[in-house]
Amino acid sequence: MRVVSLLTCLLILLQSNVFAKSTMQWRGPNRDGVYNETNLLKSWPEAGPTLVWSTEEVGMGYSSMTVVDGTVYITGSKDAQDHLTAIDSQGKILWNVPFGPMYSGDYPVARTTPTVEGDRLYVISGLGHVACIKRADGTLVWSVDGLKKFEGAYGRWGVAESPLIVANKVIYTPGGDETTMVALDKMTGETIWKSESLEDETGYSSPILINRGGRQLIVNVTGKFIFGVSASTGKILWKYNYYDVGPNTGGGGRTININTPLYHDGRIYITSGYNHTGAAFDLSEDGLSVKLAWTDETLDCHHGGVVLVDGYLYGSNWLDNNRGNWVCVDWQTGKPEYEKEWFSKGSIVYADGLLYCYEERRGNIAIVKPTPDNFEVVSSFKVPKGSGPHWAHPVISDGKLYVRHGTALMVYDIRAEGSL
Repeated sequence: MRVVSLLTCLLILLQSNVFAKSTMQWRGPNRDGVYNETNLLKSWPEAGPTLVWSTEEVGMGYSSMTVVDGTVYITGSKDAQDHLTAIDSQGKILWNVPFGPMYSGDYPVARTTPTVEGDRLYVISGLGHVACIKRADGTLVWSVDGLKKFEGAYGRWGVAESPLIVANKVIYTPGGDETTMVALDKMTGETIWKSESLEDETGYSSPILINRGGRQLIVNVTGKFIFGVSASTGKILWKYNYYDVGPNTGGGGRTININTPLYHDGRIYITSGYNHTGAAFDLSEDGLSVKLAWTDETLDCHHGGVVLVDGYLYGSNWLDNNRGNWVCVDWQTGKPEYEKEWFSKGSIVYADGLLYCYEERRGNIAIVKPTPDNFEVVSSFKVPKGSGPHWAHPVISDGKLYVRHGTALMVYDIRAEGSL
């Protein structure tokens, strides 16, 4: 009996170590598009890096994937439901489970990127169902119809938020007249707090966590506002009407806020497409207020995100007919350094000294030197699989580049020769 008990304890210990409590999420560890990878290729063969494996069985989606210990977690839509799929490091599907109704309006595909912490995953469906799922086998732990429960209000393209974990809380932004942001208990799904309402519909962005002045603030954008919430109480500490910052020619009375806010050293940056103005805000030392630092009309990023590297912002802008150029802006002043044409606008991430740019119209992906002097493509190739616009942001993990195109997921080896 004692031997059996010892073996049982050992198995429990091993399982707890396998699912250690680190958090992986949308746009990397800090939600800023920066992946802490090293020993990556500095140039690619003409045909691109080696394709390790691919699958076209993940359902339709524009969401990115989350990779933990070689296992890929990705959402996709089929049969009127958003599904979560787990895939092992060889491309074998481990499990697939539905977690909530998909958005059925324009572009009816999965949008949420899974957040992984320990042995659990967290997702939000296109109609606002917040769900917690076991990593091991896809078992549903709990689910909350957040849109209905909190009388939420979304815009033309449904719910596109990726959940944020803060201590024991899952953060969700339903918008509407009852509340703007809520915190759910990550173990049970019970409501911990509800913020006041900004009387605005939700945006399509995902929140970030900021530590400032001894406070934890959650920052997100709705249709009109950028706002900061106390992570402990849910109180809205400040708000700023971003819709009124500079010109706006799109959105039918709303700025189409899709990009996740970016934070660095006391400054918050947001940008929106459709010829709207990007803006930087300085956050007070105590975290209780913001003031406008500068605006810029060049980097009006649609939904491909931006990255901050060595004092410069990099991303792509909006032009008519869903086209766009690639842009560099000075972080301190907002001054544009360059605006260069390369196929079309797209998404951008950064790792090991290089920008990874994935343009949305033809599916070309390139590594680019992060310099304010010019948009200098080092190497590029065109992804071969999938259909529809190339809207999913790429992910880099353990020397591999993960690229999604609709129902297709492609995994490339980008490790430098001789690295492990």
